[in-house]
Amino acid sequence: MKTALTIAGSDSCGGAGIQADIKTMTMNGVYAMSAITALTAQNTTGVTGIMEVSPEFLAMQLDAVFTDIRPDAVKTGMVSSEKLIRIIADKLKQFKAENIVVDPVMVATSGARLIAEDAVEALKSQLLPIAAVVTPNIPEAEILADFKITSREDMVKAAQKIGKEYGCAVLCKGGHSLNDANDLLWNNGSCTWFNGTRIDNPNTHGTGCTLSSAIASNLAKGFKLEKSVERAKDYISGALSAMLDLGKGSGPMNHAFALEGHFAKTSE
Repeated sequence: MKTALTIAGSDSCGGAGIQADIKTMTMNGVYAMSAITALTAQNTTGVTGIMEVSPEFLAMQLDAVFTDIRPDAVKTGMVSSEKLIRIIADKLKQFKAENIVVDPVMVATSGARLIAEDAVEALKSQLLPIAAVVTPNIPEAEILADFKITSREDMVKAAQKIGKEYGCAVLCKGGHSLNDANDLLWNNGSCTWFNGTRIDNPNTHGTGCTLSSAIASNLAKGFKLEKSVERAKDYISGALSAMLDLGKGSGPMNHAFALEGHFAKTSE
């Protein structure tokens, strides 16, 4: 069985972060492992507390995983401090990790910046150069490319600039009132559009985590990057289309929409 590691924060309501990643990896047919960067107290209405782990403890988690069950792919999510980012980069280099998917969680849906400026610089200099692919949304791509994105042409320019500067493939995600659900993959000088239909579901908590984890899962199984993105988009569309409605705010998707079998039955 192929394996995948998520390095991210814990979401106590289960819709994003480590919990979404593990659900996604499991449903995409790989064995999921985790290294937790922070505990959060959060639900569908917001975050009320964050407790970051120490760099030393994060390093211990990564050592424990890599020296026992080596991951076939790695996904990184929200890492809020420069010190933790450097630990992650150092360990991934030390263990020669493959198929690294970086979800550069920097900007909330509200537009608020989520990590400090020195952490952004560490992400750029330490994680992006070792990534197989980085998956920014529009506001994050604007930070990485350092210009405003207002059109499909801007998405192409941004993905190309980021990819050339950091030497990785770039999946520039649409949405944010631009290009509906169409995403642009720049890979080795070639651009591929992945068109999607926006699903009328207000419960989108954890979509970025889920997409990047699904991509990592498919890379772990040996699919090429383009096919991994295609399969990941199909998976997230299915999870959104299931129209799960939990919580008082923007709720989670149904990651287990395709779960079948005796133990998944809800009644006799």
